[in-house]
Amino acid sequence: MPPALAKTLRQFRLLSRDDKMQALLAWSRKLEPLPERFAALDREAFTVHECQTRVDIFPEHQDDGTLHFYADVNARQSPTVAAILAIVFAAVNDQPPSVTQSLPTDIVRQLMNDIGLGAREAGLNAMIQRLKRFAA
Repeated sequence: MPPALAKTLRQFRLLSRDDKMQALLAWSRKLEPLPERFAALDREAFTVHECQTRVDIFPEHQDDGTLHFYADVNARQSPTVAAILAIVFAAVNDQPPSVTQSLPTDIVRQLMNDIGLGAREAGLNAMIQRLKRFAA
């Protein structure tokens, strides 16, 4: 697991339920806005259809061989999804593709347990799998 992600999950484990919700809201505000250069793209190839919330994930391969992910999600309507993406992106952005590919197969379960989410497993799994496919 990327060290930044492990650290964030450890921090969440120490929080009360109310503090976890506040932390998730804070993380949702950290999700980078989608750059204008992606606005004209056909979104169909980037949409995570399995997620109840409309989520489009855009990968960008950088000249140094690293990846940077952006997501278009309405953070006001779906702060939890935005927060999860911000947490995962903080760990994998600007890293080699191998960091994204090394996300544990049970990362969604860990996120759900440590952050305190009880549902949305199918959509979250789909988002992680999408990141891994882009990294491959």
